[in-house]
Amino acid sequence: MFILNVNGKEVVAQSDKNLLSFLRDDLGITSAKDGCSEGACGTCTVLVEGKAVKACIQKTAKLVGKHILTVEGLSEREKEVYEYCFGEAGAVQCGFCIPGMIICAKALLDVNLNPTTADVKRAIHGNICRCTGYKKIEEAILMAAEYFRDNLKIPTSPEELKMAQKFKRIDVTEKVNGTGIFVDDIELSGMIYAKAVRSKYPRAIVNKIDISKAEAHPDCVKVLLAKDVPNNIIGHAKQDWDVLISEGDITRYVGDSLALVATYHKDKLEEVCKLVEVDYTELQPITSPTDALKADAPLIHADGNIMSRAALQRGNADEAIKNSKYVVTRKYKTPFQEHGFMEPECAIAMPEGEEGILLYSGGQSVYDEQREISMMLQIPIEKVHCRTQLVGGGFGGKEDMSVQHHAALMAWHTKKAVKVKFSRQESLDYHTKRHPMEMEFTTACDENGDLTAMKAVIIADTGAYASLGGPVLHRACTHAAGPYNYQNIDIFGMSVYTNNVVSGAFRGFGVTQSCFATENNINLLAEMVGISPWEIRYRNAIRPGQVLPNGQIADESVAMAECLEAVKDIYESNPYAGIAIAFKNSGTGVGKKDIGRCILSIEDGKVHIRTSAACMGQGIGTMCATVLCETTGLNPALVVHEKADTVRTPNSGTSTASRQTVVTGEAVRRVSEKLKIELEKGLTLKDLEGREFHGEYSAKTDPMGAIKENPISHVSYSYGAQVVILNEKGKVEKVVAAYDVGTPVNIQSVEGQIEGGIVMGLGYALTEEFRVEGGYPKTKLGTLGLMRAKDVPELEIILVQGKGKIPETYGAKGCGELCLIPTAPACSLAYYRLDGKFRTQLPLRETFYKKLKTDKI
Repeated sequence: MFILNVNGKEVVAQSDKNLLSFLRDDLGITSAKDGCSEGACGTCTVLVEGKAVKACIQKTAKLVGKHILTVEGLSEREKEVYEYCFGEAGAVQCGFCIPGMIICAKALLDVNLNPTTADVKRAIHGNICRCTGYKKIEEAILMAAEYFRDNLKIPTSPEELKMAQKFKRIDVTEKVNGTGIFVDDIELSGMIYAKAVRSKYPRAIVNKIDISKAEAHPDCVKVLLAKDVPNNIIGHAKQDWDVLISEGDITRYVGDSLALVATYHKDKLEEVCKLVEVDYTELQPITSPTDALKADAPLIHADGNIMSRAALQRGNADEAIKNSKYVVTRKYKTPFQEHGFMEPECAIAMPEGEEGILLYSGGQSVYDEQREISMMLQIPIEKVHCRTQLVGGGFGGKEDMSVQHHAALMAWHTKKAVKVKFSRQESLDYHTKRHPMEMEFTTACDENGDLTAMKAVIIADTGAYASLGGPVLHRACTHAAGPYNYQNIDIFGMSVYTNNVVSGAFRGFGVTQSCFATENNINLLAEMVGISPWEIRYRNAIRPGQVLPNGQIADESVAMAECLEAVKDIYESNPYAGIAIAFKNSGTGVGKKDIGRCILSIEDGKVHIRTSAACMGQGIGTMCATVLCETTGLNPALVVHEKADTVRTPNSGTSTASRQTVVTGEAVRRVSEKLKIELEKGLTLKDLEGREFHGEYSAKTDPMGAIKENPISHVSYSYGAQVVILNEKGKVEKVVAAYDVGTPVNIQSVEGQIEGGIVMGLGYALTEEFRVEGGYPKTKLGTLGLMRAKDVPELEIILVQGKGKIPETYGAKGCGELCLIPTAPACSLAYYRLDGKFRTQLPLRETFYKKLKTDKI
């Protein structure tokens, strides 16, 4: 028995256990988050005798008599200051890391109320934020220091909310003070815990699965096998993913599940899982698309090793290239990238009603989860009720089923509440990654540097299952020629199955890879013509009324040239600066169904916004509230944004493809107009009590390959230019980004999204490496190379708008994906200007960040 002091109260730990487990499981203190359990991420940070420590690597026996503080124990004054400053600065996105950041801030400000930015960076350096890029967290802590130092009064909240305004996010308070609920924060009476037994090998025949010893364990509740799954094949876009691998079948990657084990106590799960005995015949894995495409390669799936193909042809690329003055052909290679969201995957399922299932999840679409679970269980879709909790980051990595379907399956069989949670290492090893791609690009121009044509072949490694491999390949192809005005295009792409970890949706969605290739080719053309990299881009940049390489006519909102103008001086005044530009679609596009929906209901004198659009940190609730208030003039204090729920909120599609601001935002605008009409009649919210208003917007686009002179591939595009500046040692000193994202909805959110995306892009270009060797992931969170606060250079964001606006959502366009796309090629050019070495592979080698002597290709 060990006596500790937690938040000013004496508490007793009955055994010497992990401090984080004691706080969460025994005391119900959930602000300290379990992000890694290895002391790498800092989401569990608490104060022990005034010093910030990581609770996941502390033991209660060593803390006897110590004073331990979590954000729950902050004074009311501290809480109000941090809530205001973190909201005002825009420091909160997904919120999972924020309580730990605030504890680090308190540790600093308790001893230094006049900190510098460098002081703040040092204070939070042990804590990872994947969303914000740290800049706004640093600004929030500096602001808090001022409020404490000068005893400033907290301003009252504004009663008006408009587009392009600075406004505190509507979910700031719960994310700052730790009261917001993520799935793993939920504990239910009688809940059991489940975990999948995974394949030992990337590719092997499963001869026999013996579960008898596991079932005999006194803590075992149930062990399920493939025969226990009503429909054993599910999938997000293509149904090809086994829920559980059957005896006699062949595994496809190390993440394949063979058995699902449930225990009464979570600390017994690993013990029982090890009792499941599997007899394998190990087979040689296929670990590259090249090997998978060989004539004698074994089939990973019955329909072949080519998961999907894509082609985009316009004009006559061969003829134009033949007649061009300058032609560049290069091969490029881009790697896996880990999403690195701070919240590992977790889901809870339980019985509901007659043969129904209730699921609590942290995914990117409750309706996708509902569809796949109903498909797996072979029950009517309305029998699956899905509710989202706060989502601790996603970036595309929480679109596929990871733990949700296993929780539902075990709950369906046992009739008990079931929690399934990935450890950080399981999350790293099993969830989807950015697609590695091998690309050959040919780009041509005339003697003036005007682009004439391009050809490309793109081969993507989609890993063991399709996931979002088809749409990712499409985006890589439709954007491969860049945001330029030329139309002789010939692009062919293939997404190929291998026995590697599955590749899926990831911020940038294929464009990140193809942009790296095309922008590097354009740098070489500029050199051949004798003009600057800025000049060749400015001459060719798409302008309103011109035609994009995919055939779509650029609308009046396009401000690509203006983005370049905004960074011209900074680029030309720095000898080791690199520049790149990019564009990214808003909306699913290419003829796919793309619908946003919203219900406004008047309840207890407030307007409830009901839409299933998932927020992973990008600020869906604030976006919806802003559009509503802009339209109606209502005080934002009268607005409630509900979390996604398949019973309460209509299907607004997945939070992906930078679509929600445009598509669901427009649905909110339309339904808000209906409410505005009633208010203009002189009716009050009290008069409208109990009323519901419904809104919907469907984005109409043309399918890929449509036989039209100017097909509409997407309802809109955002555009951006980035300049990366190195010092003489090759360290990134500053990044300047000028972005056309239309009308900003919320200034802090837009800037924060871009800053976070830039830092993620710098990681992709320079520091991160998710290693997979022979089909086996070989990476831990602490060795992944995620940038921390002290690693991040100065960031400058410039928001640019065109002369016109798109009609949807008051002219707002997506920004969440575009923000990191041009970063890697801008880094590549910067290093080329520094040392003359032309780099064609990511992460970039022989740099300040990746020294040659330690490289392993």
